[in-house]
Amino acid sequence: MDKNHVTGSDAGEAILAVSLELSAAKWKVALHDGLREQPAVHTVSAPQPNVRLQAVLDLIAQQKHKWSLPSQVRVVVSYEAGQDGFWIHRALCSRGIDCYMVDAASIPVERHKRRAKTDRLDVIRLVTNLRAWLHGERDRMRVVRVPSVQDEASRHLIRDRGQLQKEVLQHRNRMRKLLVTLGCWDNVNHRSFAGLLRRGELACYDGTPLPDELRERLVRECARLELAEQQLAAIERTLQERLPAPVRERITYLSRLKGVGNIGATRLVLELFWRQFNNRRQLGACVGLVPQPYDSGQSRVDQGISKQGNRRVRSQLVEMAWCWLRYQPDSALARWFDERTRGTGPNRRARRIAIVAVARRLAIALWRFLKDGIIPDGAQFKPA
Repeated sequence: MDKNHVTGSDAGEAILAVSLELSAAKWKVALHDGLREQPAVHTVSAPQPNVRLQAVLDLIAQQKHKWSLPSQVRVVVSYEAGQDGFWIHRALCSRGIDCYMVDAASIPVERHKRRAKTDRLDVIRLVTNLRAWLHGERDRMRVVRVPSVQDEASRHLIRDRGQLQKEVLQHRNRMRKLLVTLGCWDNVNHRSFAGLLRRGELACYDGTPLPDELRERLVRECARLELAEQQLAAIERTLQERLPAPVRERITYLSRLKGVGNIGATRLVLELFWRQFNNRRQLGACVGLVPQPYDSGQSRVDQGISKQGNRRVRSQLVEMAWCWLRYQPDSALARWFDERTRGTGPNRRARRIAIVAVARRLAIALWRFLKDGIIPDGAQFKPA
């Protein structure tokens, strides 16, 4: 059989596969039509990203002319998901070009201790895997789902809120630790701290005034804390107003359940449930809460959960699992947790392991609740 013979779902259809290896200043471009032994590799350099993208489109047109490919030949582009985000995918799709973002961790690589790795080799491997993937070998790579522009924009609201909340805690902890070194934090409340500092009522453990340098640093910390608190209050006021109406409805519907707060529901809807899942296994793999066993010969090791996917969603689900046990004690999930941890005594490690399983089951239950209206077994709603 000819090694260039095309089989699978794309048999009989000419395809020009293109892969990009992105970097800050230049891109490696590999092109392969399946009729030659090695792909053509080029380098595109330009200071502006949009100019580099246009250079890639010009290179594709030149290669089609050089290889005498028909003008309507199908062009498929792939590149690894990274810091460039989704703008390349959207720009190519707007021009009628099929584009796939690839999870870099899903690409098979050699397992030699020392192996050659260059941008040229990476882009060749990527275009080879792309052609194999198009011909039905789905284990060659995993394609990343691209959100809509509105879904991606809505994420910034909840992520910015989380970052501001983290900054507020960092400023408060930093001021507390500075005053602990002088033994004068015990009777100080962070809400009245700025006023006490401004009136000069803070002193060291022996009543002496604070050093001028430390006092000036604390004043600057108070100013930054006040700004972060103002921005946090503003984004909490406008968080629901800025979201589209269908998203707000889903958040309100999800937060009707006891143990599911407004912030948790917002994060899940914006970060996770914008995607369409076919089954519960896809959902569990997406949040990274599925086990990763290692079973080879006589060696059997439990590697824990995969920790893939969105870490914000994963940590949120674990927090919501603890709240679910507290506010939904009669639910099937809470009873399952009690049965698994009964008899462990003060062994907190067993509870921490079991709560991860509760978080995975809770994610599946909330997904079914949003998708099909199936109420989790034994769950109760908040009073109207």
